[in-house]
Amino acid sequence: MAVKKYPKLVQCDRRGQIVIPKDIRRELKIDEGTGFWMYTITEEGILLKKVDSPSLGKHGEIVKKLEEKAGKLKMKKANVKKSVQKYKKTKEGGLEVV
Repeated sequence: MAVKKYPKLVQCDRRGQIVIPKDIRRELKIDEGTGFWMYTITEEGILLKKVDSPSLGKHGEIVKKLEEKAGKLKMKKANVKKSVQKYKKTKEGGLEVV
C-alpha cells in the first residue's frame, strides 16, 4: 500500500466532522454516503478505510434489467441508481451507518 501525504490542512468542527477535499474525493471515488472503517493508529492519528459498496446479491440481475429497460418503463436510469444507492446505505442493504 502506497501512502500519499496530501498537502491539505483540514480542521475538525465543533461536532467532530472534517471535510475531505474535493480533489481527494474525486481521486478516491468517494461519493456522498460512502462508508468508512475508522482505526486509531497509536498516537499518530486515524486511518479511514473506504468500505466497498455492498452488492445487491440476488437482486443485482433485477436492477440490471431495470436499468436496461428504464426508458420503456418510463423511468429514469438516474432514479434507479439513486434508489440502489439509498438501499445500500441501509442495514438491510449491508451497510449500517453509525
